[in-house]
Order: sequence, then C-alpha cells, then structure tokens
Amino acid sequence: MAAACSARFIPSASLLARHGPTSPSSGLAGAADHHGPPRINIWEDPMSPSKWKEEHFVLASLSGWGLLIYGGFKVFGGKNDKKDEVIPAAAS
Repeated sequence: MAAACSARFIPSASLLARHGPTSPSSGLAGAADHHGPPRINIWEDPMSPSKWKEEHFVLASLSGWGLLIYGGFKVFGGKNDKKDEVIPAAAS
C-alpha cells in the first residue's frame, strides 16, 4: 500500500520529458550581467551623478525637488504669522 502511494508522487521519465524539470528556471534573472560601468553608492563619489546607482539617484532627485518646493512655498506663499497686538486701555 505504501509503495503504491509513493509511486503516485514520483514523476515518471515521460512526464519529465513532456513538462521539463520540476524546478523553475531562472532564464530572466540576469542580475549578474552588467552592461556598462559598475554603479557606485552616492557617498563614494557625490559629484558624479552619472555613476550613482539608480535608487540613489532617485532619492537625491526627490529630496532636491522637495527642498525646492518647500523653499518656494516658504518664500512666496507661506502662511504669515503676524499677530495683531492689542494695547490695553490705560485705566484712569
């Protein structure tokens, strides 16, 4: 009985020939294939954005745009905190 159950779960040679290996292939996983110069971290050469890794370039660009927008808001359209002082009337 146990032999019959285990034989059911072992793939036959004809099944492997039709469907290929049981483990997925990594045909599109080409992360090790570098095209062009290797990318470096932003802190290793901060004055050369063309050499930075893509995610570091994105973070630096978003930070720069955020600072530009925040600075423009503060200079040109920020909320004014002018408070009107009330002078108390002199008691006579």
